[in-house]
Amino acid sequence: MKKLEAMRSPPLDERSLHLRRLIIRALDGGGRGHIGSSLSLVEIFRVLFDDVLSYRASEPDWAERDRCILSKGHGCLALYALLAEKGFFPIEELDGFCRRDSILGGHPERGKIPGVEASTGALGHGLPIGVGVALGLRMKRGDSRVFVVLGDGEINEGSNWEAAMSAHKHRLSNLTAIIDYNKVQSAGPTAEILDLEPLADKWRAFGFGVAEVDGHDLVALRRALGGLPVASDRPSAVICHTVKGKGLPFAENDANWHHKSSIKKDLVARMYAAIEAAP
Repeated sequence: MKKLEAMRSPPLDERSLHLRRLIIRALDGGGRGHIGSSLSLVEIFRVLFDDVLSYRASEPDWAERDRCILSKGHGCLALYALLAEKGFFPIEELDGFCRRDSILGGHPERGKIPGVEASTGALGHGLPIGVGVALGLRMKRGDSRVFVVLGDGEINEGSNWEAAMSAHKHRLSNLTAIIDYNKVQSAGPTAEILDLEPLADKWRAFGFGVAEVDGHDLVALRRALGGLPVASDRPSAVICHTVKGKGLPFAENDANWHHKSSIKKDLVARMYAAIEAAP
C-alpha cells in the first residue's frame, strides 16, 4: 500500500480556507495561540461536524447527541471555528479569544463553552474520559457514539494506553480514537522525541480496529469516519496523517509554530495573505 505520509493531499477548498480564516481571526483577537496544532485539525473537525456527528447546536446537552472530545486541548481554535460556524455561539466570540471577559480560553472548558464535552489541556485525559462516557452510554442502551481527538505527541502519555486496554476489555464499539498524526510535537519531530512507530500496529495490539487516512483529504476522511466502527466488536482508531500548520506554507512542519505567545498585526496580515494565495 502506498505510504500515506508520501501522499499529496488535494488542494484546500474554499470552505477549508474559510475555517482557517476564522482561526486567524481568533489569533488576531487574542494575540496568541497554538497555530500549527490547530491547523492540522481543520479537515478532521470539518468532516465530523458536517457529515458524521449527531448534535443540536441549539440544544448542546441533547441527551442523544454524539460526544466529541478534543483531548489535545491546545488545538482548540479548530474546534472553536466549527462550533462558531455551526451556531453553538456567535462567530463574534472568536474576536475575544483568550481575553479575560471571553468564554473562549486557550483550552476548552466544559460548562463554559457550548458544545465542549470535556475540559482538556492536561494531555492524556481525553481518552480515559471518553472510555467512561462510552461505557455509560452503553449502559443506558443509547445509540450515541464517542469520538476522542488525540495529538500524536500526546499519546506519549501512558494514561492513553491504560484507557485503550479498558476500551478493548469492555468492547466499546461506540468509541473512536482519532489521532492527529502531524509528526511534530511542541519540541520537535515525534520520531526523534519518542518514536511512535509502528503506530497502527500498536493500536491493533491494544485491541482496536484501525484505519489510516490522509487527514486533509475530505473524501478519504468521509469514507473512514462515515464507515465506523472499523470492526463491530471493538473500539476504533483512525490515524489521520496530517501536516502541522497546514495552509500556511511558512509554518508547515515547523515546531516553532506550535504556539506563538505574541502575534502582531504584521503576522496576522502574513497569515491572511498565505490563505488568499492558496492554490
